[in-house]
Amino acid sequence: MSPFGSGALGRVVRSGVARRRVQTLVIAVATMMAVASAVVAGSLMVATNAPFDHAFARQHGAHITAQFAPNRVSAARLASTGRLDEVAASAGPFPSTTISPVGRDGGHLPALTLVGRPGPGGDVDELDLKSGRWARKPGEIVLSASFSGPFLKLGATLRSSDTANAPTLTVVGFALSAGASADVWATPAQVRSLVTGDSRLTSQMLYRFDSAGTKARIAEDRKKLTAALPAGALIGTQSWLDTKRAADQGAAATIPFLFAFGVLGIVMSVIIVGSVISGAVGTSLRRIGILKAIGFTPREVVRAYVAQALIPAGAGIALGVVLGNLLAVPLLEDTESVYGTVSLTVAWWVDVVVPACALLVVGIAALVPALRAGRLRTVEAIAVGRAPRSTRGQWAHRAAGRLPLPRPVTYGLASPFAHPVRALAMVLAVTFGTVAATFAVGLTQSLDAVAGAQDPENRADVTAVSGAHDSGSGPLRVEKKPKQPSAGPQRTTAASGPDQQQPSADPDAVRAAIAAQPGTASYYGMAHGDATVSGISGTVRASLYQGDSSSGAYEMIAGRWIDGRGQVVVPTRFLERTGTRIGDFVRVTFEKETVRLRIVGEAFDTSDDGMQVHADLDSFPSAEPGAFNIEVKAGVSPADYARELGEVVSPLGGDVFVDSAPQGENMILLLEAMAALLTLMLVSVAGLGVLNSVVLDTRERVHDLGVCKALGMSPRQTVGLVLASVAAIGVVGALIGVPAGFALHGYVLPVMGEAAGTRLPPSVLDVYDVPQLVLLGLAGVLVALLGATAPAGWAAKVRTATALRTE
Repeated sequence: MSPFGSGALGRVVRSGVARRRVQTLVIAVATMMAVASAVVAGSLMVATNAPFDHAFARQHGAHITAQFAPNRVSAARLASTGRLDEVAASAGPFPSTTISPVGRDGGHLPALTLVGRPGPGGDVDELDLKSGRWARKPGEIVLSASFSGPFLKLGATLRSSDTANAPTLTVVGFALSAGASADVWATPAQVRSLVTGDSRLTSQMLYRFDSAGTKARIAEDRKKLTAALPAGALIGTQSWLDTKRAADQGAAATIPFLFAFGVLGIVMSVIIVGSVISGAVGTSLRRIGILKAIGFTPREVVRAYVAQALIPAGAGIALGVVLGNLLAVPLLEDTESVYGTVSLTVAWWVDVVVPACALLVVGIAALVPALRAGRLRTVEAIAVGRAPRSTRGQWAHRAAGRLPLPRPVTYGLASPFAHPVRALAMVLAVTFGTVAATFAVGLTQSLDAVAGAQDPENRADVTAVSGAHDSGSGPLRVEKKPKQPSAGPQRTTAASGPDQQQPSADPDAVRAAIAAQPGTASYYGMAHGDATVSGISGTVRASLYQGDSSSGAYEMIAGRWIDGRGQVVVPTRFLERTGTRIGDFVRVTFEKETVRLRIVGEAFDTSDDGMQVHADLDSFPSAEPGAFNIEVKAGVSPADYARELGEVVSPLGGDVFVDSAPQGENMILLLEAMAALLTLMLVSVAGLGVLNSVVLDTRERVHDLGVCKALGMSPRQTVGLVLASVAAIGVVGALIGVPAGFALHGYVLPVMGEAAGTRLPPSVLDVYDVPQLVLLGLAGVLVALLGATAPAGWAAKVRTATALRTE
């Protein structure tokens, strides 16, 4: 039995931790960064793992949101449907209507579903009041949290419509409905006061059923509601499954790239910790031999070196958990607003599982080199000491000496070959750091390309409409409706296209006015509405184009954009659902006209769950454009153009709007922020790995450096020697890391697109160019050089006499 108890072993461990300050700091900081990034990634993965399901369960969301005609069924009769078999809970009836609010500057919001509720609570659809308070009196409204932004804040005022005597509404709160039961809420009396007649008023009922997990069950539940009420009472329904599908598709796209960063972080932490402990063993051979000579057993030696890793790692892990939680909070807040879910916090088990796994990984990474220390023979360890084998790397020095470079540089280039395992660890650290940077740069550019490809018709400088339009000018303009679909009177099960508005001005007159306007560069007409396609139940959204619509064309995944009659372009999901491909024909019915169209292209379009058709308007003879998207000539102010054109179009019954500049979606900004944060952490860990290895190398060669200085090597040449020792490693790491990051981007992006229900166009996938890849490679070299800068400075400052006395 060893004469040394736990007290002696503890002193050895404490001495090793204190003596190797740089290695201790590297382990602590590396584990801190790895744990922090893992906590952030893990928290976001939990938050994006079925966020709709969690929010829906917490709010007791409605499985069916139903609209009824109040002139067909009484409120008491509707309330009694809550006692039907299979109905677990119900809420309502609530008065409901549709409004198109207008801001103080004249900007329009899209048509919104307004529901009158006495409060946010209830047995079904318990709203989450995100800010402000509930509407208590006429003139007050609560908006969906998806509309909250710099131009719509608490206290903002809107007019209920663009009529002269429209009531003014004040925003007093922002609320969230997981099931998207409405866009706006007010008191029941307020809703009724905004309706001129029963024809525009509907009654909303919210139902939860004992079983509503499939479309078949939802259909059966809907039949029971229809059978229990007079004919024609049920106007339309919205299934929670449709809302869930839209929410889950957005969340699923984030999982692949978070997983990729998580794997990179885990691998890098293993490399760094293993390298540090391996270096500690390699530089302490004599100390290990002495410990064994005075009675320490191999097991105690192993425990000592594992403990020397676990102590700083434990401190780093604790700090990493705190840092990860601090960094995760703002990202979770953004995730909350993007996904439309309830308040998100870091899951408690993430703060438990991540540190436990990190400690296990550190222990395993430290155990392998520690076992080597335990197996060393006492005499061998004392004899060999810290000096490397004299024959190791000599061939590299001879080869480097033939290069036409200064001797300090060639000496540095050959140095890594004296410790090939340590050099390999540095190469791997630089490689994975370069992989992370390359992948992040490509991901950011791809996300920007996705943002630029969305809603191409909004790229127009000016929009002229020949009648009522659901979006207008000014800062209040909302280019998109909320992320999740809303159920309301404008959504019915019929295919009548209730949200399609008939023009009140002659489109030919508006077209002539645009053509006669001096500043017009180009324009094309558009019509929107619901259509039916043979083989698909329900309706699909139809966008019809008249004229040269290339400026408003969607990015093409395959094929081409429409350029004449009889052609149609469709998204990926349409092709998958219909089993068609480019070149096939489909029969499309729009406004009672049925035509046979040939699919000429696959468009990158995820709106309306990918069930869209883009066709030439002239394919439907009776269809007329309701809006014209206009590009103005260079040097012409869109605002001045719109004002001058408006003076001509307004008397005809139309209107003109200046399109606001497209802004990045919150979802894309969130993903870019996550990528930047995780990349910064991984690159920092890579730099720490290089720092540790160079510190070990420099300390081992301090005597050799003293000899070189005695022979005349200047401090500047010493710095060049140390930097040259990692320059080749940086080049090798970059040559491996850049192609690997390129390949990772090429693998992860299509997986993200598939999770979102679409393939991706070349503009989203092919984002790298040669100069950019070269710069990324140089960045890998820069990481290596920065990691070696501090040790190089120390080596340059060490005095010659001190270096020569060092063994």
